[in-house]
Formats: sequence, structure tokens, C-alpha cells
Amino acid sequence: MEQNIKVIIPAYNEEASIGKVIAEIPNIVSEIIVVNNNSTDNTSEIAKNAGATVLFQPKAGYGNACLKGMEYISEEDIKPEIIVFLDGDYSDYPSELTKIVAPILEDDIDFVVGARVKALREAGSMTFPQRFGNALATRLMKLFFNSKFTDLGPFRAIKYDKLLALNMEDKTYGWTVEMQLKVLKKKFTYVEVPVKYKNRIGTSKVSGTVKGAIFAGVKILSWIFKYSFKK
Repeated sequence: MEQNIKVIIPAYNEEASIGKVIAEIPNIVSEIIVVNNNSTDNTSEIAKNAGATVLFQPKAGYGNACLKGMEYISEEDIKPEIIVFLDGDYSDYPSELTKIVAPILEDDIDFVVGARVKALREAGSMTFPQRFGNALATRLMKLFFNSKFTDLGPFRAIKYDKLLALNMEDKTYGWTVEMQLKVLKKKFTYVEVPVKYKNRIGTSKVSGTVKGAIFAGVKILSWIFKYSFKK
């Protein structure tokens, strides 16, 4: 049976990359939703011309953009079975979306994370703050929740009904770890799929700045400790 799969792409000033990302998304996807997160460049125009549905979210924050995409989907008459989240900077390989959704389609898994394993990463594609933050967060999740996660990779897929059950709320950099923590707490089934990862186009808004890296780290740790002591 053909599945209704929608992709949500948060995008802030990604005019150089967004067209490439959209062009390489497999045609098994029914709709590509680009959420323009207050960009000051031509991200919206390029995304629209590439065939995406473009939404505008003036409130800054990765989570705000994802929540805007979810709000739009909630108002559609026909709901999707699967939601895929993908960054707009072309660091992932959009063609690997079929690998990301395969465990859901074939094995009825609830949630899949594309793991940016070292063997498949281009040199320099993950900064030291990203590598350190990932290692610390996933080790803490293993310690507190016996988690098997090794990465907080943004390229991920989840059943739509499971996504709604998570009641996602983080509006900034804690979005990915919040999702994984809630998946663990609710005992949803999950797997990681190794994916390739390359140097992004442009400069990262998070790990590319000291302020962004510190803020992201604080957000990630605050979510982990919040759920570690929450009954």
C-alpha cells in the first residue's frame, strides 16, 4: 500500500542549498514543506519554484519552524502516515530518505534517526561542538534511559500519530533531543540508520558560532536532566 509521506524542512537563509535539497528528495514523498524561518534572502522563492509548499514562521528557532510545519499538516483533510524532518543546508543526502523510512514501512518501527557515523562523514562536516554534544547527550541518554541512540541527527522519520503523541514543545535547538527523549519515555520502537553526511553549504547558525554552540548544549542538557528526574 502506498504511504502518504510528508517532509518538513526548516530553513533560515538557505537560498544556496534549498533548491538542491528539494531536487534530490525521492518522489515517494507526497509533499515537501519548507518553513521559511524569517529568512532575509531568496529561500522562499527558490523553494517555491522547486515545487515545495512554503510556509512563513517569523519566530526564530528550529523548533518553531518544525511546529509551524506540523500545524499546517494538522489542518489538512488527509493526514500523512509518516513525517520526515530534513535540514535545508544540503549536509544530508536527501536521496537517502528511502533508507530513513524503510524501517517504518517494512518493520513497523515508530521512529528512525539517520545516524551520521564517522565512516560515512565527509572530513570537517561535523564541528567539534557537534561531535562533543552528540557524544555527551547520547551517553547520558544511555546512562539514564538505557538508550541505544548514538546521534541526534536531524534527518529523521516518525509515524505521524506517534509524533502527535509526543506533544513536542521545544522552540529552538532542543527539538531533536526532546523528540528522542520522549520516544524513550513512551517506549516507542526506534532504530538508527547510518547515513552519509557532507559539509553544509554556508555557515551553521548553531555550531558555526560560539554563542549558538553553547546555547544548543545548554538546551540539550536541560532536556536530558529534566526527563531524567521526571516521573
